[in-house]
Formats: sequence, C-alpha cells, structure tokens
Amino acid sequence: MRRRLAAVAAAVTALLGANAAPAHATPGFHLVFADGFNERAPLGSFSGCDHNDGSKSAYCSGLTGAMRVGYWAYPAGWPDTATEWGYPVGGVYDPASTMWVAPSQWGDGQLHIKMWRGRSGPVHSAALVPKAVIGLKYGRVEERFRASHAAPGYKSAHLLWPDSNSSCPNCELDFPEGDWATGINAYAHHRDSIGGDQDAYDARAPFTVWHTADIEWVPGAVTFLLDGRVVGHSTTAVPDQPMSWIIQNETSLDSAPPAPNSWAQMDISWVKVWAWS
Repeated sequence: MRRRLAAVAAAVTALLGANAAPAHATPGFHLVFADGFNERAPLGSFSGCDHNDGSKSAYCSGLTGAMRVGYWAYPAGWPDTATEWGYPVGGVYDPASTMWVAPSQWGDGQLHIKMWRGRSGPVHSAALVPKAVIGLKYGRVEERFRASHAAPGYKSAHLLWPDSNSSCPNCELDFPEGDWATGINAYAHHRDSIGGDQDAYDARAPFTVWHTADIEWVPGAVTFLLDGRVVGHSTTAVPDQPMSWIIQNETSLDSAPPAPNSWAQMDISWVKVWAWS
C-alpha cells in the first residue's frame, strides 16, 4: 500500500509540480522577471500591439494588468521569416487570434500559442516579447514548454536577438528552435558573420513532451540546456551587445508548408529571466 501511495504521489507531482516555476537561485545571476501565467488574458486580448515597437515602453492595448506591463507581441500584419524570404506559403503575425492565457487542466496558468492556416492564404504566426529582457546584456532565460498539438510546417525559433543589428551583426542565439513535428535544436550565430556561420546542436528531444529550456549567456560564452542537460556550448564570436528575448513561432523554413485548414499549438507554463551579476 505504501508503495502504491508513493507511486500516486509521484504521478501527481509529475503533473502538478513539474510545471511549477522553480524558486531556486542560479549562481552568478540574479532574478529580474518570473511569470507563471496566472493572470488570465482571453483570446483576442493580445490586440493593438503596434505601440512603441520593440522598446520597453511597447504595449498591446488589449492587455490589462500585469500582462500589459510584462509583455509586448509582434503586431498584426508583420511578416514572419518565411514571408520575408519569399516562400510560397509564409505567415503574418496575428497575436489576437493566436495567443491567450488560461488555467490548465493541472490548475496552473499557461500561455497558449495556436498558429493556424485557413483554406488558403498565410499562416497566422505569433511572437511574444517579455519586456524585462529588452536591452538585457548577458543573462539567462528559461521556459517550460511543450507542443500539445504538432503539425507539419509549424516551428519555433525562440531567440535572443540584438536590440541594434548594426552594432551586433548576425548576433542571434536560438533555443528551442525547430519544427514542432520533428525535434529541438539550438543555434549560436557568430557575431559579425554572414550566412550560416554558426554552431548548431541537436537536442535529441521532441517538442511534444514537457521540457525546460535555458539559454545562458555570459561574456564570451553561451550555453544551451534542456532539462538541466547541456545541449551545446559555444565560445566563438559570442554576441556582446544588448539583446531581447523573442518567443517566436512561425512558418517552417525546412519542411512542406502547413496544409490548408491546419493548426498547431504550444503551451508555456512559465518563463524566468536572470541578469548576469
């Protein structure tokens, strides 16, 4: 009986505790932002996001309270990467129809990102920006995520992106990145380089189960961790200028385009941000 009760307790912990934001400190860093998505933001509230684009004063007028203070989203109509690169099927950002925050079946709050395509036309993509990370120079970003519905043609490229591309050309740190229907990768693009000059790492893990991903960025080095396991470590031409964290989700660049009337969904249980001390 005791063993059975212990097994039940472990199962409950796996469902409830696994998605609770950890409270532990990270040596060498200090916490500047954490959110367990416990304030609701219904579908449609990520609207009016074309205010002070990309700055700490950016906001979405449809959001209220802590969500409005904490987040900005790429405004409706901005092209995603596939559209910018001229792919036959690309996407446009549409935060009002793709993102919402609600309680999960386990009782915690979750951010839901549901990209979709109609009978024809573009993919409706989504990119969320925690404003605490705008202008961050060195630090650690962490998220708990899974793709609860993975369909071919939809991907993530959650990344640290320079606030000024001219001061840090090609500076980009991507993790998790990849098609939701395949697997997770990490990429460290080399500062001042062009094209595909980067370090690439295969995390050997699917998007379709819960994971915790970290990008740890310090002077001269970047480390990618998945569930506490080091996936990759790069010391080559590491970005050295302020960056922003963009939780970017868009049309795939490497597979067949999303089918008509298809959709895919990612759930994020929490996000945390540390500045480097």
